[in-house]
Amino acid sequence: MPERKGNYTIQLSNRPMILSSAAVVGKKEGEGPLGKVFDRVFEDTTLNEKTWEKAESDMQKEAVTCALNKAALSPSQVQHIFAGDLLNQCTASTFGLRELNIPLYGQFGACSTMAQTLSMAAIFVDSGAADICCAVTSSHFCTAERQFRFPLEYGGQRPPTSQWTATAAGAAVVGMGGSGVRIAEVLGGRQVDLGVTDANNMGAAMAPEDVKLTPYPETKVWSFFTQLYN
Repeated sequence: MPERKGNYTIQLSNRPMILSSAAVVGKKEGEGPLGKVFDRVFEDTTLNEKTWEKAESDMQKEAVTCALNKAALSPSQVQHIFAGDLLNQCTASTFGLRELNIPLYGQFGACSTMAQTLSMAAIFVDSGAADICCAVTSSHFCTAERQFRFPLEYGGQRPPTSQWTATAAGAAVVGMGGSGVRIAEVLGGRQVDLGVTDANNMGAAMAPEDVKLTPYPETKVWSFFTQLYN
């Protein structure tokens, strides 16, 4: 059962496991140094959809489907799915995952959303509220530009401080048994305001979110990523 330790840490006595994971990305991300480790690279960032928002929904569904296939599970075996994105009302998650017919909890944590969804999935499994949960998060450069700055159709000049939001979706299946990375603790961090007022410098504005929530003790973070990508 989850047990609170101090003000920020929750220990998970059953140590739920990441049974499988998947990541799908856009063309630019596929050309980067991690290109070979992604499960799928989309050459067309619209994914043959009429809007980028629909494309992001498709990426979420693709990531979840791929992760479930790796674990040899069907959507009907998943009790809860924790999903988030950067759009109002978690639009990409809601429309992308509705066909799977899994009870959904929308999450928004900006850059910490993946850690947040993993945290919730792990707590549910550890407590016995669920046997299998899924955690998924996505972002899309073009939808984020429309949401936070200016639609690309405006053709506005982006200043040098502008950040490039990833076009990608990642998913993880959390349950008990098997072999893989175990989640021993969930850490909720403090809210930090760095005083960044430049809306174009999203990387600096959201930097505290990167460390606000992490389902792994700091010493185990690198070990987790090494096992995922080696």
